[in-house]
Amino acid sequence: MEALTELCDLISKNPNQYSAKIAWICKRCPPPESLLAGSPRISRFQLNAVLATARFISQCPNFDEPTPRKTVLEFVRSIPSSFAQSFWPKSFPIASIASFYNEFLIYVVKATELYQDFSTDVAGFMGGIVSAALDDGSSHSDSDSDSDSGISRVFLSALSESFPQIIPSDANKLVSRLLDSFLGSCSTASTSSSSSVDALDEPMETLEKQDIAFKLIERVLDKVQIDPNLLERIRLITKEQLRLMTSFLKIRKHDWTEQGSSLKARINMKLSVYKAAAKLKVRSHVSPDSDGKSSKKLLHGALALLVEAAEACLYSVWRRLRTCEDLFNALLDGISKIAFTRGGHLLRVLLIRFKQLVLLTCAQAETSGSGQGAMFDSVLKTSCEIIEYGWTIDRTPVDTFIMGLAASIREHNDYEEKDAQEKAAPVVQLNVIRLLAELNVQVNKAEVVDTILPLFIENLEEGDASTPGLLRLRILDAVSRLASLGFEKSYREVVVLMMRSYLSKLSSMGSAESNTLPEEANSERIETLPAGFELIARGLTNAKLRVDYRQRLLSLCSDVGLAAESKSGSCGADFMGPLLPAVAEICSDFDPTVDVEPSLQKLFRNLWFYIALFGLAPPVLDSLKANSTISSSAGSTTAVSVQAVNGPYMWNPHWCSAVKLISQGTPPLVVSSVKWLEDELELNALHNPGSRRGSGNEKAAASQRAALSAALGGRVEVWTMSTISGVKATYLLAVAFLEIIRFSSNGGLLNGSPSSTVSRSAFSCAFEYLKSPNLAPAVFQCLMAMVHRAFETALSWLEDQVFETGYPMEVRDSTLAVHACFLIKSLSQRDEHVREVSVKLLSQLRDRFPQILWNSSCLDCLLFSVHNDPPSAIVSDPAWISSVRTLYQKVVREWIIISLSHAPCTSQGLLQEKLCKANMWQRVQPTTDVVSLLSEIRIGPGKSDCWSGPKTANIPAVMAAAAASSGGNLNLSEAFNLEVLSTAIVSATVKCNHSGEIAGMTRLYENMEKADDDFEGASSPGPGPGPGPGAGPGPSSFSRLISGAFPQPPQPKKESFGSILLNKFVRLLQKFVFSAEKGGDVDKSSFRETCSQAAALVLSTLDSDSKTNVESFSQLLRLLCWCPAYISTIDAMETGIFIWTWLVSAAPQLGSVVLAELVDAWLWTIDTKRGLFASDTRYSGPAAKLRPHLSPGEPQPPPEKDPVQQIQAHKLWIGFFIDRFEVVQHDSVVQLLLLGRMLQATTKLPWKFSRHPAAAGTFATVMLFGLKFCSCQYHGSLQKVRFGLQLLEDNIYRASLGWFAHEPEWFEADQGNFAQSEAQSVSSFAHYLQNQQTDLRSWEKGKSWFDMKDKCHPVWGPLENYATDREKRKQLLLMLCQHEADRLEVWAQPVNSKESTNSRLKISSEKWVEYTRTAFAVDPRIAFSLGARFPTNPHIKAEITLLVQSHILEIRDIPEALPYFVTPKAIDENSPLLQQLPYWAACSITQALEFFTPAYKGHPRVMAYILRVLESYPPSKVTFFMPQLIQALRYDDEMLIEGYLLRAAQRSDVFAHILIWQLQGETCAPEGSSKEALSEKTQAFLALLPVVREHIIDGFGPEARDVFRREFDFFEKVTSISGVLYPLPKEERRDGIRRELEKIQLDGDDLYLPTAPNKLVKGIQVNSGIPLQSAAKVPIMITFDVADKDGDPKDIKPQACIFKVGDDCRQDVLALQVISLLKDIFGAVGLKLYLYPYGVLPTDPERGIIEVVPNSRSRSQMGETTDGGLYEIFQQEYGPVGSTGFETARENFIVSSAGYAVASLLLQPKDRHNGNLLIDNEGRLIHIDFGFILETSPGGNMRFESAHFKLSHEMTQLLDPSGAMKSDTWHLFESLCVKGYLLARRHMNGIINTVLMMVESGLPCFSRGDPIGNLRKRFRPEMSEREAANHMIHICADAYNKWTTAGYDLIQYLQQGIEK
Repeated sequence: MEALTELCDLISKNPNQYSAKIAWICKRCPPPESLLAGSPRISRFQLNAVLATARFISQCPNFDEPTPRKTVLEFVRSIPSSFAQSFWPKSFPIASIASFYNEFLIYVVKATELYQDFSTDVAGFMGGIVSAALDDGSSHSDSDSDSDSGISRVFLSALSESFPQIIPSDANKLVSRLLDSFLGSCSTASTSSSSSVDALDEPMETLEKQDIAFKLIERVLDKVQIDPNLLERIRLITKEQLRLMTSFLKIRKHDWTEQGSSLKARINMKLSVYKAAAKLKVRSHVSPDSDGKSSKKLLHGALALLVEAAEACLYSVWRRLRTCEDLFNALLDGISKIAFTRGGHLLRVLLIRFKQLVLLTCAQAETSGSGQGAMFDSVLKTSCEIIEYGWTIDRTPVDTFIMGLAASIREHNDYEEKDAQEKAAPVVQLNVIRLLAELNVQVNKAEVVDTILPLFIENLEEGDASTPGLLRLRILDAVSRLASLGFEKSYREVVVLMMRSYLSKLSSMGSAESNTLPEEANSERIETLPAGFELIARGLTNAKLRVDYRQRLLSLCSDVGLAAESKSGSCGADFMGPLLPAVAEICSDFDPTVDVEPSLQKLFRNLWFYIALFGLAPPVLDSLKANSTISSSAGSTTAVSVQAVNGPYMWNPHWCSAVKLISQGTPPLVVSSVKWLEDELELNALHNPGSRRGSGNEKAAASQRAALSAALGGRVEVWTMSTISGVKATYLLAVAFLEIIRFSSNGGLLNGSPSSTVSRSAFSCAFEYLKSPNLAPAVFQCLMAMVHRAFETALSWLEDQVFETGYPMEVRDSTLAVHACFLIKSLSQRDEHVREVSVKLLSQLRDRFPQILWNSSCLDCLLFSVHNDPPSAIVSDPAWISSVRTLYQKVVREWIIISLSHAPCTSQGLLQEKLCKANMWQRVQPTTDVVSLLSEIRIGPGKSDCWSGPKTANIPAVMAAAAASSGGNLNLSEAFNLEVLSTAIVSATVKCNHSGEIAGMTRLYENMEKADDDFEGASSPGPGPGPGPGAGPGPSSFSRLISGAFPQPPQPKKESFGSILLNKFVRLLQKFVFSAEKGGDVDKSSFRETCSQAAALVLSTLDSDSKTNVESFSQLLRLLCWCPAYISTIDAMETGIFIWTWLVSAAPQLGSVVLAELVDAWLWTIDTKRGLFASDTRYSGPAAKLRPHLSPGEPQPPPEKDPVQQIQAHKLWIGFFIDRFEVVQHDSVVQLLLLGRMLQATTKLPWKFSRHPAAAGTFATVMLFGLKFCSCQYHGSLQKVRFGLQLLEDNIYRASLGWFAHEPEWFEADQGNFAQSEAQSVSSFAHYLQNQQTDLRSWEKGKSWFDMKDKCHPVWGPLENYATDREKRKQLLLMLCQHEADRLEVWAQPVNSKESTNSRLKISSEKWVEYTRTAFAVDPRIAFSLGARFPTNPHIKAEITLLVQSHILEIRDIPEALPYFVTPKAIDENSPLLQQLPYWAACSITQALEFFTPAYKGHPRVMAYILRVLESYPPSKVTFFMPQLIQALRYDDEMLIEGYLLRAAQRSDVFAHILIWQLQGETCAPEGSSKEALSEKTQAFLALLPVVREHIIDGFGPEARDVFRREFDFFEKVTSISGVLYPLPKEERRDGIRRELEKIQLDGDDLYLPTAPNKLVKGIQVNSGIPLQSAAKVPIMITFDVADKDGDPKDIKPQACIFKVGDDCRQDVLALQVISLLKDIFGAVGLKLYLYPYGVLPTDPERGIIEVVPNSRSRSQMGETTDGGLYEIFQQEYGPVGSTGFETARENFIVSSAGYAVASLLLQPKDRHNGNLLIDNEGRLIHIDFGFILETSPGGNMRFESAHFKLSHEMTQLLDPSGAMKSDTWHLFESLCVKGYLLARRHMNGIINTVLMMVESGLPCFSRGDPIGNLRKRFRPEMSEREAANHMIHICADAYNKWTTAGYDLIQYLQQGIEK
């Protein structure tokens, strides 16, 4: 029901807009046909819908749709059906039915008042409905069934409270029936002579019916006039009821037969009946009557009955019952109503009887406490009504009535003549006094006050003031209440009397008689008079009287203080203290900043002098302890003085609060502008000279100086005050108390209006003392200490409020702003001391509360106010102007730099807003100063010159967001230098322009609309029929043009131009979203302009007073927040940050709304797995692109969108969040909770973080933000979620460690600054971790909670010791982050040879073991990643091995664990751990290859696992490693590998064909070995190969066999051409090739190149055949026409192939395998190193096919046609140096040279003459012919080429124009080499395993030395990344123009004729 009620209330506010909603509710109501059909069963929901509909029509007076009213009306008609229990839902209690009727009828009655037609319809039904209810009740009562009769009764009861309209005829029938049926017994009672006791035997049911009947008749009389005869019957019946009531109330308790609760219930019911009868009696007499005389007589009788009944109530034993009190109140209400009829003619008669009633009530009422009972209140209320009415009708009887009451006080004074033991004021007298006082307060007439006050004063003067009684105290209280009314005459009389009385009490103190005074005497002085003073102060509203009263009270305080000083031995605090609350109240509205008269200022000074002297001030050292020890040896006065400073408080706490309030309204105690301290005469006059003589006087002075030193916090030592006299010390102590208390009470805000132009900062008062000239040094020192002490108090108060929320937080922030603004304005003060202390205090305030940095009013004051209104007296002082401007510039610059270092986005947004404001204000001069200041401030992503140390702005994400928020057109991917001024001015101009556009369009539209309204108003004169109030003129031509509907019919209601624009921009932004969702590109400039205009519209709508479409406004604001998240590009996010910063800067009230939308959008990206949370895009990272060759897992297609863009968008986004956090963490718990919600959802399990290496920096920034959030100072304000914060921090640690569960990777982005930004992001996180402070106490507090459920933590699981484990995890995370930061730093700056600090840290073996165990406990994957990061660390490897053995079952899904338990040793021992291999996750192919080697001895479990791995991957992916698989057949004793090859061959024809060719090529014996020299194993292997080949062919089906035949026959024919050419002369061989090619026909369109199965052969270029030089046979080169298998078949390209005969190509295959792996490794991370692994396939022994590198020439061929080196050739081919073509070609040469440099370092290819180096048409270098690799070299392995790779002189000319390895191109080459080398090291094991499998293949490269060991050494696995980078740099330098390289080229030129 609550939801329906809320919905109904919402609809009622705008019913036309939500008409569909109310229609929906109406449809949920019972259908009319079912209601009229009989007695339907109504559901609870239908009842709720009926109530909601009735509630709706009761709240909407102008809703034209009739459906809701018809629905309610139909239900009203069906009410008679509801009297049956079957109508209601099952188990629906009678109480719920009653509640429904009550609520429903209330709504119906309200609706009848709003809708006349509805009222008429209801009136027509009401008579029948009530009759049906009466019939139902009577019928059921006859049948003794009360289940259904109760329903009709509760309906009638509800109807008696809320009665709708009824037709008069029905009303007469209803009244008649009620009188006959329900009140028949009442009428018979009037004729019966039975006593009241006999009538009490009536059943309760009868009494209830009588009660309902009386109430119903009264309601009918309220609605209509009934028949006079019926009215007369009513009067008679009610008269008899009143008569019986009087008798009933006189019955005593023991006369009843019943007792207890049943008696009480009967009495209450009977009194309720009498109450209803009395009200009906009154109602019947106030109805119009034609017979005036008879009416008057009736009224007299009724009045007498009512008064008599009221008196009976007072005397009744039941008068304490609430029902009796209500009856009494109803009787008095009736008395007043009857008295007011007939023009008040009965007033005189009434007041005669009413006076006695009043006195009787006063006699019965209580005298103690604040209340005298309900009956007394009723009498008071009625008396006030009668007096107010009679005052205007007939004042004489009213005066008589009042005087009579007042005289009753005198009538009872005879009690004073009685014996002293019987002295007591009569109850009636005390209550009459209170009654008269209350009467005056409520009537509030000066004449009444003047009537009563003299009697009160006369009574006071007649009594003995020295021995007062209760009567005097009550009269004093009464006169103070009269004075508080503010009538000047009475006020002055009373105040003079009370002050005289107070002073008289003071004068009698200390005498002998004072010791024998009664208790009332002390009460008068301590309670009554002070309370009266306070009451007057609170009640006075007249400004003139308040001023007078303030002066009088302060004068009284001065007199009291001086008089108390003159009383030896008395304590002045007892006399001064009671007055303080009144002084506080009268000073509560006093503004101390206005000009105060000297006389008043002296009174304030005297007050505080005595407050300090008497120790009445609250202690000022409660929170801040004094720095010096104060001696208390100066006697009792010293003790009092020191205790007044140190506490505890000795007096009434109410006085303490009063002093604090007084401080807020006290002006500075500077009485004179020149000699305010030197004039000791006035100060001495405040002392009694006689009481402070001799040594006592000096002791008192010492005590005051000691107290002063203590109050100043020990800043001034006592001995330095020796020149300060006692009264001066007391005065300074008073000043210290005042100024310190100002700040301790409310933070230092003075009284005054918040809108006042005068500063409300208490510093304005404190600084006044410093401005006094000619101050003594000691005095000035004290005053300066006082200012600092007051400031410390202010800081303490503000820090105490730091945990507050809501309104207290707003008060704290406004207090901060007030103080900061005042201190800023004080920078221009004339006094240098004031300026200095202002700078110091402002700096401290800013450091303790950084939120003022971004406070708009503070920034306004800082940038503009200082120069606006300089003091006129010193404008002409150039020295002052210069010094102030210099100081101001320093403060402003420091302020802006600090704010930028914390929150650069918000700071720039605010600066832009201020420049916009300055532009609007046209303040040219001040902005000139601002421009000169800002022009020097620059920030950038590197180290800033503006600030030092780690700042929030140094976080790359924050700096990038800052650049985006600046609005500058910056390339965030590059290093930028942001000029704050220029971008701020540009952005401010853009914002102003957009705001102007919106304002101009709106103004034009409004003017045109106004013109249309004027025109239409003039064209339709006269009051003729026109449109209704909801209608209006049609839209103007301009509005029609905007809305796009021209022409259009008149609209019922105009749509404001703001709504039109809002809807327009909503649609525009939605288009951008739809375009992005469909994969389209979003135009950056268009999107930015649209968002900027929309933001300007939002802000203008917010500022305007016109009503706007709230829904459209909210939707537009939401879209502005969500669009960048939807689009998810860097450009869109930059625009978003610019817009969001604009919104929160220009409208801080939108901060929470904008942040809430942004958090929701962030959570949406988590749910939709975008950007940083793209956890499903497993293919997005480098490891995914290397599957399954080098990384485990199945290959997957690449993503449709590059995830890096979205990740970078998230990085910008989180930068904005951190910026906002820095701002709101101090002043907005709401926004903090929103950010906490975001972080909680971000880090909760299961994580959805992307594992893409490009996300490392973004992820680290999010984690950094999380830790900053958890450690912010708002822990205290979030005590309820303290455990939640601890859990959040644990989640952050867990997620951070989870990032390291994957092996380390790099990523190369196109953005130049990306790598450095990533490194800096991770480094910032590591730095924060290292410096994070741990509150161990908070963890210990949380220990019991964390250790609850069997020591199972919700994040970490089972724990032994939370705090210890937490520290271990933190240390592990810190080490990993530092290592990752070092890795990324090396990647970002590869040629920076400096070794990082972290990488040189020495870690003990025990620490490595602890790291490993901790990592494994958190997640075993982290431990394996740790092993990958430190591959040669023996401690890690050993510990992981042990952990794997003990947790083998838990890690079966981690393939990286294999090397730790599948080892040669485990194979030898047949370890039981190997039994887990059948369940182990699949590893990469290269890792599986290692297990094929002899060391693993073909163990069956290992072999089964390997084959399962290979089977899990597609054959097309395994084909790459075909040579290695064939070598594995050497050890295939169980024929498992053979079986796999046969199965894979059946799955893939290409796999089968490649396998057959490779098998054929492998059948040749190793070079230089005879068949006899071959080992038995090798002979068996060679014999196996043809068998396997035959088995494969035998397994072909018919279709596969046909493909095999055609493919092999075709290339066999091509290969055999070489044999045909061999006999021919060289000059005929080319023609011979052409002839042979013409004979070959292409058999089918599915033939492919064996070296590239994805290229389909479409034909042979018969003229392309070229015979090549060879010593043995004739190799040939033939060009085929090929098309991509998966591409367009018509897209045919040439592809040349060399068919070699007599050469073993298998070594080239191995080299090109490694090169291909390197190419994949480089490409996976986006590193632009170029390698061209051309295809090579051995097809038969010493025969093979080699792809020709297209569009390339060897360097030797280039030398044959062109003179000069490569540098000159490149200029000839691509253009002059510096041209685009040349530089592009040079870059291509660099990236290819670097790629082959890395490959050459690993493979060590020799014979690198210029014939084996190709240059393609784009300038890229390509190596061919790998006949000498690894340990072999030409010339009998003489290894003449000693460089690791060729870098000849002509190559260095291109790579390094400087010739000294200092050019940018050389550094680029070095960087690429280093990065390539680092990436190769990352996959060292995969590359080595690929080569290792070929060791026994018989290839020449394995014929000598230790090729595998040396290959491993070249990877340098023992080196760190930086050491490896430096090693690669050294290799590059070594290869640079090495002489052996040039020497080998010379040898080749001389021997072979190969050009150098």
